[in-house]
Amino acid sequence: MDNPVVTVICITYNHAPYIRDALEGFVGQQTDFPVEIIVHDDASTDGTADVVREYAARYPDRVRPVIQTENQYSRGVAILPVYCFPLVRGRYVALCEGDDHWTDPTKLQRQVEALERHPEMDFCAHCTRRTRDGRTIGFVAPRLKDGVIPAEEVVKVIPLATASLLIRKTCYLTLTPMREIRFNDMALQLQALARGGVMYLSRCMAEYRSQTPGSWTAAHRGKMALEDRRVDRMQLEAFDAWTDGKFHGAVRWRLAKIETGNIISCHRYWELFAPRWILWTFRRLGYTLRRRFNSLVCRLRWKTG
Repeated sequence: MDNPVVTVICITYNHAPYIRDALEGFVGQQTDFPVEIIVHDDASTDGTADVVREYAARYPDRVRPVIQTENQYSRGVAILPVYCFPLVRGRYVALCEGDDHWTDPTKLQRQVEALERHPEMDFCAHCTRRTRDGRTIGFVAPRLKDGVIPAEEVVKVIPLATASLLIRKTCYLTLTPMREIRFNDMALQLQALARGGVMYLSRCMAEYRSQTPGSWTAAHRGKMALEDRRVDRMQLEAFDAWTDGKFHGAVRWRLAKIETGNIISCHRYWELFAPRWILWTFRRLGYTLRRRFNSLVCRLRWKTG
């Protein structure tokens, strides 16, 4: 394929029950531009790689498989910059892990058109359904209408699903201090929003499966969640320095949310009403209520039980 406009990157490991849904969502996209699909399988042991090879054989001009024989994550290898970055040819990069999938064939067309209309922004996101064991448990929906979400608002809560992201290649391939701390979604979203916020589409176009076996949400709970918050703090402080304090107020808000989250995780609920935290406690409550309201509206809008 010559000059794809979008490069899809899919990272997968032992996602045999789900990977076919992900691949169907990729090849089923209806666009007026070419799309390439990079699928990295990290030495799966459950047949995931066989499904990836099947789709690569069926769509040789679109699906570009990277099949490992030894697990790279366990060796400490940063899979994306080492194996995927050198293969990216599109002007935009779309992300979706192997246990999630896209549910709307017009997703990429809509997102590319949105970013073409907004050259001052580096990424676009959309509403995403959250499921567990096939049941809808909520929606990632920071807004109920299309529009620009200011960078400050995204910094405060980072409410965007990975499967919803479309990012300009020039931004995606840039390595920043946040990604040097940990190469994760939060670091990517922080650097992508710095130039102009995010273009948000309220249409639900993906499904995010929560707590599937081996997934990030399943593994990173309890003590691991506390460690994740420590890393989040480091990344936010690095972002604050990287942007010369441009979003310092929003960073401070997010850091307070992390601290109150630690208090809740440790079951020290009485501390939430100490003078130091009571304002942030009510702000956190306000955010939670808005998130749940948006999720309820999306349930009605997208007719889910």
